[in-house]
This record gives sequence, C-alpha cells and structure tokens, in this order.
Amino acid sequence: MAEYNGSQIVVLEGLEAVRKRPGMYIGSTGTKGLHHLVWEILDNGIDEHLAGYCSEINITLQKDGGITIIDHGRGVPVDIHPTKKIPTARVVYTILHAGGKFGNSVYKVSGGLHGVGASVVNALSSRMIVEIKRGGNVYRDEYKDGGHPVTKLVDGLLPVVGTCKKSDTGTKVTFYPDPTIFETVEFKAETICKRLKEIAFLNRGLTITFTDEKTGDTRTYYEEHGIKSFISYINRDATPLHPEPVYISGEKGDIEVEVAFQYINDYTEQINAYCNRINVVDGGTLVTGFKTALTRVLNSYARELGFLKDKDDNYDGKDVRNGLVAIVSIKHPDPQFEGQTKTKLGNTDAKVAVDEVFATEVTRWFDKNVEVLRTILENASRSAKARQASDKARTAVLKQLSDVDTKSKLAACSSKKPSECEVYIVEGDSAGGTVKTARNRKTQAVLPLRGKIINVEKATLEKILQNNEIKSMIAAFGCGIGDEFDITKLRYDKIIILTDADVDGGHISTLLLTFFYRFMPELIMEGKVYRGLPPLYKVEYETTGKKKGKQSAYLMNDFELEKLRKELEHGGKILNVQRYKGLGEMDANQLWETTLDPEHRVLAQISIGDSVEADETTQLLMGSAVPPRREFIMKEARYATLDLQA
Repeated sequence: MAEYNGSQIVVLEGLEAVRKRPGMYIGSTGTKGLHHLVWEILDNGIDEHLAGYCSEINITLQKDGGITIIDHGRGVPVDIHPTKKIPTARVVYTILHAGGKFGNSVYKVSGGLHGVGASVVNALSSRMIVEIKRGGNVYRDEYKDGGHPVTKLVDGLLPVVGTCKKSDTGTKVTFYPDPTIFETVEFKAETICKRLKEIAFLNRGLTITFTDEKTGDTRTYYEEHGIKSFISYINRDATPLHPEPVYISGEKGDIEVEVAFQYINDYTEQINAYCNRINVVDGGTLVTGFKTALTRVLNSYARELGFLKDKDDNYDGKDVRNGLVAIVSIKHPDPQFEGQTKTKLGNTDAKVAVDEVFATEVTRWFDKNVEVLRTILENASRSAKARQASDKARTAVLKQLSDVDTKSKLAACSSKKPSECEVYIVEGDSAGGTVKTARNRKTQAVLPLRGKIINVEKATLEKILQNNEIKSMIAAFGCGIGDEFDITKLRYDKIIILTDADVDGGHISTLLLTFFYRFMPELIMEGKVYRGLPPLYKVEYETTGKKKGKQSAYLMNDFELEKLRKELEHGGKILNVQRYKGLGEMDANQLWETTLDPEHRVLAQISIGDSVEADETTQLLMGSAVPPRREFIMKEARYATLDLQA
C-alpha cells in the first residue's frame, strides 16, 4: 500500500472545486443544473429590485447557444477590492463566497445568501463576458475555460470600453455553459419563461423581457397585482368557490408579510411559501404561523355565526384548509434556512409575524366580506363531514394492514435501528431475487412489487387503500397514512426506488413518487426518498502511455460513454461495451458493487424545488385531463430520449 502523506492531499485552487464536483453547487449536470445557472445570475438582478434599484431585467437566448442577462440595477462595483487588490467585479465572478449579501449594509433582504452564484456560473462556463455600467462608463471583463480572466487590466482596473449616461447603470452577463461538463447545453425557452412568469408574480412592479433569437419570440412579464394574480393563475383551470382571491398584507417589525388565498372545489390543499422570493417548499415557521392563524380565526367566526353549535367545538385544521390554494410570502432581513437547499424556514419570529399580521388583517377583511366568509365556512363544514366518513373507511382498511402478507414480499433486514436501515422497492420477483442475494442483510430490506401500483391521482381513497402493493408499502414503512401518518415511526432512514432503466421502470417510479407526494409528502420533505441509479454500461477499454493497460468502468449514461470515447482518442481504445437492459442482467456481485454498496453506489435524493410546479406537473402528467397532457407531450417531444432498447 502506498504511503499516505501530505503529497496525496489535493488542494483545488480557485474555481477548480466547482468544476470537479459541479453537482455540489448546482444539483446536477443535466437540464436542471443547466438552467440553475440562469437562476443564479437572475437572482442578482432580483436582489437589486428588492433593494429598490432595479425595475427591469432583460434576458436573451442567443442563436449561438449563449444567454445574456441584463439588470438595470446599480452595477457591480468596479473599484479595487480592499483586501484582494483586484477589481471588485473580478472578485465577485472568480472567488466563491464573495458578494454584498453577507452583511445588511448593501441588501436589507436578499434571496442569494450563499454568495456562490456568479462565480459558480463562471466556473461552469466555457466563456463569460461581463459588462458593467457605472458612473458614466462601460467596463468589460471576459473569462474563458472555467473562470480564467482573459481581459488585461489597465492600471489594475477593468478597461473602459464605452461611455453612457450617469443615470444609466446595470450589469450585463453573457455566458456559454461548458459542453464538457453538462450533458446538454441547449436551454429550453419554455422552462425559462415559466420561471420568469413566477418571478414576475412574486416581484410586483418588475418588468422582465425575454427574447429568443432562435425563434424571434419576445415575451414581457409584468404583474401589477403580484401574488393575488399568482393565485388566479394557479387556479385558472379550477372552479373557485368565491370569485376573487383574498389579499392580505402588513408588517411586524422588520418583517413584511403578504398572503393571498382562494378556495376551489377540490379536496386537497396547496400552500406555497416564499421567503425573500425563495420558494421554501418544505414550508417551516411562516407556514405554521399562517395555518395557526387561519384555523383560529375561522373557528371563532364559525361559533359566532352558528356553524359550530358548542363553544368547545372546533373544525380540524385540515377541514378549514380543504380546497385552499394559498401563497404566503415574507421579506425577512436575516432568514435562517434549514440546509443548503433552503427548503425550510426556521425563524421563530417569522411564525409570530405571519400569525399576528394575517389574523389581524384577515379579520378586518372578513368583517367587510361576510358572504365570502360564509362560503368558506360552509366548505369547512362539508369537509368536516366528508373527513369523518373518509376516516371510517381509512380506519377499516388500516386495521387490515396487520393481516397484509408482507412476509412473502418483504425481505426484512436484521437491524432494528431505523437510522441505519434502508428498504429497496424493486419491480418484480426476478429483480427482487437478485437484490435479495446481493444486499447487506443487516441493514438493507427489499420489497418487490408485483406489477404497477394504481395511479393515485385518478383514484378514490378507498380504491387506493385497497391496492395490495400500496397496502404492502404502508405496512412495511410502519408510519401509517393520512391523518395517522407519523414519520417518527418510519422503520427506514432511506426508501430507495430501484427500477430498470427503461420505459416501464420510469413509469413505475413515477407512480410511486405520485403516491408518496400525495399521501406521504413528509417522506419527500424529510429527504427519505431516493432513486437508485444503476449503471447503464460496463465498458472495457485499453489505455496507452504512462497508464498503459486494460481497465473497466461502469458508466451511468450515454453522456459518460461519449466522454470516455473522446478521452481515449488521445491514447487508447474501447474493447467492449455491455449495456444493461435491466437489473436482472447483473449478477449479485456486480449489483452490490455498482448499486447497493453505500461506498460506491449513486443515489438521487428526491426533492421538490418548486411547490407550484410540482403540483401542476403531477396534475398534468398523472391526472384525468387528457388535452393538457397531449399538448405537453407535443411541446416537449423534441427533448425526449427514445428508448430503442425497450
């Protein structure tokens, strides 16, 4: 064994760490990660808007594959940085954790608190050009191949390439994603436009113009009524119970609170939370404050207006939220998010602020709009009766779970410590047998599914709970379902969906995720659900030069295979390529080495980046309405990958 000493410790300088592990910074190198680059630069302009300095942002998708984002804010500073001794703009675009968002002197509120956005985009681009307008001058800087400056400084400063009016300020960023890092560098106009529309709703008074040079299409987004219009947009295909969304706003201390809501003829609730315009999909304290205040206020009115006969009667929280679509948006000077992904807000003062502001202002609104109030209370009353009837049906089914024959399906693990246990959900007994043989029996359980589970988006609760595969999962997880769901009783730290890399495998995964999202959302919110990613290829190849010899590697997709082919053009050749059509084609050793071994496997954690989009997409792809789904398929067909091996 080679000696382990300081010479083997690799130090990645500058932006090299980002290029080495891009997934740590943008989530993936696929389409989602590609578009994340756009959001990072866009966030800088939005922060200027929040600070009161920018009312317009322009985005252009260029014919040559680049993208340009112009904000008309103050412009990134161009003076010499006091400690780095280089232009401040170059510090912003080349050094991680550099920006004006860590203190509160530049931005009172900000969405981009981690300070890595601009520099990460530069690191993952083959080329970036920055133009800054400040003080009547236009400054320019250019970078290539992952953030290496190519512009020569003049007396230590960025060169002036033009002049402008002193009142004309802002920052223009053009970048080209690096094709050696991303699986695709083709931006999708519809993906960008969908996000821009949401941003316009959340930033009242901000004008955003998008131009696609490839098609000549230009769109402008501007929302005068903000989140109130957002609710109308979300409910555009629904049947509202009252004509206009309710809009509430107010302040408590340094915290600004906005809430918009409307009830629709539906049996679900949808609460979308934003802090400093960041979609906190797991909610947190601001949602807790809203739910508490809404339940308290409506129960008080229900007793006052005779909907509840006894002074001690109360509607359940879910009764008053049945059919509710709401947006809770706050501006907070010092938000404390749980985790790097910013999916949950933890500030206790946010709960107090939302509770007090909403309770006070919605009471004033209801006093002036009693008919709408009565409509909402009638809905709560109907919901309470329906819930009681549904509870009886659910209780009857859940009582049967003790009789569900999981023993013939579930291969349990020997450990009883949930923190070290995981369960693999696999398709069919054949794959299940291979996984059972390959697994670590102490910590890894296996639950084979016999066929596809029911599509829960189209079925009644009674039908769903009668499905044997769903009953098997509920019994195996041990945490119940619906009102009885208790995540503290979950028997596994990880629930891993492991299916073949084909159309059927993708469909089964989608059905499972729809079930988890609709009936056990806490599993996703708490980061318990994963997809196992078995390799698609095993490649044997030969290299020349210093590392001459035969080698083998497991590759996840076509992108990695093509990347290896290009690398071997400079010295080597591929000897054999084996494509795995399914898990059953691997022997137990291969399956353990590539897919089950915690040291080497690849798992994709399932998370929700945008709660509005998640709900819309679930309804679109899995719901009963066919025309919208057909339109989606026609629009997205050119981005699809054909499964010719299926």
